[in-house]
Amino acid sequence: MVDENTPDNAPETEQAAIVQAGPVSSWLTENDFAHDGLEPDHLGIELIKVSPDFLIPLCTALYAYGFNYLQCQGAYDLGPGKELVSFYHLVKVTDNCDKPEEVRIKVFVPRDEPHIPSVYWIWKAADWQERESYDMYGIIYDGHPDLKRILMPEDWVGWPLRKDYVSPDFYELQDAY
Repeated sequence: MVDENTPDNAPETEQAAIVQAGPVSSWLTENDFAHDGLEPDHLGIELIKVSPDFLIPLCTALYAYGFNYLQCQGAYDLGPGKELVSFYHLVKVTDNCDKPEEVRIKVFVPRDEPHIPSVYWIWKAADWQERESYDMYGIIYDGHPDLKRILMPEDWVGWPLRKDYVSPDFYELQDAY
């Protein structure tokens, strides 16, 4: 989207870089919460980028603003040597709401120090979801009450869904019978 204040003679790359602020981003800006607005996804859901340091204050504010349901928390890898991303899909659930308001928060962290504060204390649904992101990508959710592997064996080495992961030459089945 092109901002109406962008001059018509501005380079196309500059025009393409400007993202119209959505309603949640506008509310966060009005209340002095540090964040960056991203281009909405293919379904039109507003995307907000936040640094790990501001995740808890921002999520607490969004909870108070009415986003009372964490529909999904997950992670993905941008590629070898690039950042890891933890995302949170939040929904504002009300009694008379045919189309609930949705927003997705994204936190980008370096793969060598992937620390993000846990949102478990805001939305209990983050419990197993953060554990799965830890297990598959190695993102450490500081403050999580029971951050341990959930899918892989406890003694597994590495993070299987990272794009630079090298599979072991063998895997010994234990207690298979």
